[in-house]
Amino acid sequence: MITTASRHYYETQLPLSEDPLLIAARLADSGLHESYVVYENNGSWSYAGGVRAELTLDRDGARLTQEGLPDSELPWSDQPLRLVSELLAEVEVPNWRAYGWAAFELSYAKNGDRAHLGTGRLMQLVVPGAEVRFGAGHALLRAADQETLEALVRTVITPGSGNAPRPEPLDVYATDGTRYREAVRHTVDAINAGELHKVILSRVVEVPGEIDLTATYVAGRRGNNPARSFMLNLGGTEAIGFSPEIVVQVSEDGRVVSQPLAGTRALTGDTLVNESLRADLFGSPKEVYEHAISVKTGADELLDVCVEGSVEVPEFMAIRERGSVQHLASRVAGRLAPDSGAWDAFGAVFPAVTASGVPKEAAYESIRRHEPEARGLYSGAVLTVDHSGTMDAALVLRSAYRRDGRTWLRAGAGIVGHSTPEREFEETCEKLDSVARYLVPADPGTRS
Repeated sequence: MITTASRHYYETQLPLSEDPLLIAARLADSGLHESYVVYENNGSWSYAGGVRAELTLDRDGARLTQEGLPDSELPWSDQPLRLVSELLAEVEVPNWRAYGWAAFELSYAKNGDRAHLGTGRLMQLVVPGAEVRFGAGHALLRAADQETLEALVRTVITPGSGNAPRPEPLDVYATDGTRYREAVRHTVDAINAGELHKVILSRVVEVPGEIDLTATYVAGRRGNNPARSFMLNLGGTEAIGFSPEIVVQVSEDGRVVSQPLAGTRALTGDTLVNESLRADLFGSPKEVYEHAISVKTGADELLDVCVEGSVEVPEFMAIRERGSVQHLASRVAGRLAPDSGAWDAFGAVFPAVTASGVPKEAAYESIRRHEPEARGLYSGAVLTVDHSGTMDAALVLRSAYRRDGRTWLRAGAGIVGHSTPEREFEETCEKLDSVARYLVPADPGTRS
C-alpha cells in the first residue's frame, strides 16, 4: 500500500476482490461518519463521509461553510442556481467533488419566485472529509487525516459476515388508493379541458415498523437494474434508491445528456408475459403519446443552453428494464454553449419532465393541488458535481425515505387524456414494488 499526502487529503489505493455493493454497505454502516452519501454510476461507486465544506440553499439564499474559513453567504436572487455556482467556485479543497441532493420544490423557484416555497432546504451539497471511489478490482481512498484514512482502509478490506437478512415485502396493492384515483379523475378532466397535456401525480405509502435501510439497499440493488443507485444520510434526511433514469449528465468537455423515461408496464419473472406486456406498451397510444411529448420537451429545454444545431435524440423509444417495471426510454443530448456550464444545464431540465409534466408550470399547479404533501427529495435529484464542471444527477424515484422516525415510499404515474384511475393506480403499485418487495426489518431476529 503506497500512501501520499496532498494539501487537503491523505490518499491511498487498494486492490479489491469483493462485491462493491457490500463494500458500500459496510462503509455506510461503519459509524465512521454521521453524514454520508453512497453513489453508484455505471459500475463506479463512491462513498463520501463527513463534511469539509457544505453548501446549502433555501428561500433566504445560499451559504457555504468551509473548515478554517469564514462562512460565505449570498442572498436570494432571481437566479438561485447561479448562487450555487458562485459559492462552489470558492471551495478551496483541491480537486474537490461534492455530493448531495436537490428537492423537487427547487423547480418552483428557479426564476426566483418564492411564493410556493416552505422553510426547508432546497439543496444540500457536501465536499466530504473522507472519500472512497471504487469499482471492480480497485479503490482510491482519501481522507483529511491519517487516522481516518487508516479507518477507511480497515473498513474496506475487512469482509462482513455474509449473512443476508430476509426482506419482508409490503403489499402496496392493498393500500388505499381512493384519494389517488379521485385525483387522477379530476386531472384527466383538466387535461381534456385543455389546461395541460400531462402531469405526474404521486401517492405516498407509509412503511410500518423499523426498517434497516442499508440491508434494504443491498437486497433492492440485487433485485433492480437501475441507471443509478444511492444511499444518503444528510441533514436528518435518510434515503436509499434505485434511480431508473438520470436528470442530466454533463461531461468535462461540455457534452450534456438527459434520459426521459415515460411509458410503463410491469416486469415479471415470465418471459412470455413480459413480451406481451412490451408489445402492449409499444401499441398503446396513451403510452407512446406520453413518451413522445416528454422527449420533445426534454429536447426543447436544452436548446437555450446548447450550441445551435447540437441537440439531438440519439436513442428513441428503446426498452429499459428497471426492477419491477419496463419503460419506454430515450436519450436527448447536446453540446453546451460556451457561456453555459453544468448548473445551466441542470436548471434547464430540472425537474425531469418525466416526474413533473407538460407544460411544467401547469403541472406544478396540479401537483400542489392534488398531492397530500410536499415532495422534498422525491422526484428531485441526488447528484455529484466537481471542480472540473462535470455533473451527474440521478432522478430520485424507486426510493425509500426516512425522517423523524417516519419511513415511507412514494411513486407516481403520468396522467394524460387517455388515462384511467385504475390503470394509473396499478402503475404506481408496479413502481412501488421495486422497493416494497425488498424491505428488511431493522431487527429481523426478533420477528417471526
